[in-house]
Amino acid sequence: MEPSFEFNWEATINSIPHLLPGIPYTLLISFGGLAIGFFIGIFFGLLRISPLRWLRWPAIVYVEVFRGTPILVQVLFIFYGLPQLLGSPINALVAGIAAIAVNSGAYISEIVRGGVQSIERGQREASLSLGLSRTQAFRYVIWPQAFRRMIPPLGNQGIISIKDTSLFSVIGVGELVRQGQVYIASTFTAMEVYLMVAIMYLAITWSLSIILRQLENKGLVGQ
Repeated sequence: MEPSFEFNWEATINSIPHLLPGIPYTLLISFGGLAIGFFIGIFFGLLRISPLRWLRWPAIVYVEVFRGTPILVQVLFIFYGLPQLLGSPINALVAGIAAIAVNSGAYISEIVRGGVQSIERGQREASLSLGLSRTQAFRYVIWPQAFRRMIPPLGNQGIISIKDTSLFSVIGVGELVRQGQVYIASTFTAMEVYLMVAIMYLAITWSLSIILRQLENKGLVGQ
């Protein structure tokens, strides 16, 4: 018996106007969460390289917990669990941004730690010998070089976080997958619509990859 399914390209094209409203939500959640996660990552990344053990351990616990649990579980905990503790509901959009922030922050903290530790020890010693304080040496010598080396992995984390937003349809956030689900419910064209959803995600992540590649080619990142 031959399958009766026949792919409908027209349905794929027709889904575009219905999916477009999901793009701003996808970008807001991913880049909003990443912006917050960047500062979280810097904070815990610097704690990870602290010579004081009582500062390092909270950072280690944070990193291991949020890197070792799925982001889907994290967003479900934030959206359904925290309201029970706080006594008030949390907006789905806020929950999505918070999940991206704490999850990406754990990964970014390791990127920060690796970037700072990749700078040769001699540069710090040379800075101190020139009369700079430890804070000045870090701010003007170590951090600028470390940040340039962090940009490629930070870009990769950005791409991962954009794709992670597709999981947040489970809490009703109106991102791309959620918009697709709503449209599919009335048209029953799942394969056609999800193909367009995939194309839109690819367009977003590919654009970010091109931007990062241009920065590399201009020598603004890396060495």
